[in-house]
Amino acid sequence: MNKRTGKVGAEPRRNVKLAAVIAEASWSHAQLAQAVCRVATEAGNERLMSVGRSHVSHWVAGSMPSADAPAILAEALSRRLGRVVTVEEIGLSGPRPPAALAWSADTLTTLVDLGRGNVDIERRSVLRAAGYSVAALAVPSEAWWDTMARRGAQRSARTAPVIGAGDLDAIREMADIFTRIDQRRGGGHARTAVAQYLTSDVASALRAAHSSANIRRGLFSTAGELAYLCGWMAFDNAEHATAQRYFTVAVQLAAEADDPPLAGHVLRAMAHQAVDLGHPRQAVQLAKASLSGRRSALASPRERALLEVDHARALAADGHGSAAAKALLRAEDDLASAGDGDDEPGRVFFFGEASLAHETACTLRDLGDLTAATSQFRRSVRTRKAATFTRTHAVTLGYLGAIQARQGAIDEACSTWSSALDAMDGVHSGRTRQAVVDMRSALSPFRARGIPAAAELDHRAARCIASAAR
Repeated sequence: MNKRTGKVGAEPRRNVKLAAVIAEASWSHAQLAQAVCRVATEAGNERLMSVGRSHVSHWVAGSMPSADAPAILAEALSRRLGRVVTVEEIGLSGPRPPAALAWSADTLTTLVDLGRGNVDIERRSVLRAAGYSVAALAVPSEAWWDTMARRGAQRSARTAPVIGAGDLDAIREMADIFTRIDQRRGGGHARTAVAQYLTSDVASALRAAHSSANIRRGLFSTAGELAYLCGWMAFDNAEHATAQRYFTVAVQLAAEADDPPLAGHVLRAMAHQAVDLGHPRQAVQLAKASLSGRRSALASPRERALLEVDHARALAADGHGSAAAKALLRAEDDLASAGDGDDEPGRVFFFGEASLAHETACTLRDLGDLTAATSQFRRSVRTRKAATFTRTHAVTLGYLGAIQARQGAIDEACSTWSSALDAMDGVHSGRTRQAVVDMRSALSPFRARGIPAAAELDHRAARCIASAAR
């Protein structure tokens, strides 16, 4: 008979894996129980907010925790050890961590996990298989932001090296270089290098000692911008699950740096991704969150314009035409008020008249106003510095050609698409590849009619897709 349960049957086998990791952490069962309660409180898991030493002892003895206890156990041990501890490593199995726990997972431990996924083929396949999570789009509560800011302020290291202003400037320079490469060559070019830099060099600097609180905040903000860039590059290259994970850790880094405008910038990117993946309701929630409180109040006019135009896109996708139109007007006003003397972050250097016109056109297209959308896409093409912002220029031309084809102007569409294919030379982007796939689909009925321009363009598009697949 099982003495603990009073039931007849074999005694459960001792969980030696869990016992070994607890020993590695130099924790007693009572200490682990306290840590589990803290993590459960952050995750909003009322059932596990008051576990005791006896629960841990039972788990070590071989009883199986239910629900999401394995994930919370693994998170508590990960924070203690400063490395990723999986549920499999502690001899358990269970569902993926709940959304609230994903937001509250230790920021630097998450970076280590992402770094493993970047260099470890097996781990990378696991991350991809996990998929894009709609549940994880739930915006954290206001209390979460306060908790993260306190967590960041309390971080300290007693060992060398000490990160100073020069180190921070060097990391900012690298972030600027990578950002400009992305704008020109697309998310499929050098993303692995950016991720490796973030999860190795920058992650080490985050764990080091910092010469002042301002340096620490600046470093966490810059790391957040790099994590955002990794997410945006993955999104642009159609690696959506990976993008979501980097966006999440970017928000965490921004929260620990107490940098509301950066958090807003990342949330609006998550809204943009949700729109593209067909989740308009969640996109609206994310876009509203990006504009909430200090995230909007402390943002520069240029950045507020970017937040508002992505808000407009989300509203349009969710069928709120009137609200979307008002958001577009606010975006125009904000951008018009931006000036050379503004103290604005480098991450918004790309957002000007051409970008606003592109996003406005997408909003109008989704609202069904193809004539106005065509005008705005043309304005975007006309005003963009194509040599600097090559990737988006190619995407804009692809979208414009699609609208022209829908309106029956096939010769004009072919001319526009030809320019788009020219611009895509040297660009590695999932969005440009999708534009070419859509182009071929739209050309299909015209190619069947024997229209020479359509056949020639389709042949070029097929070569472009084949080249990208290599």
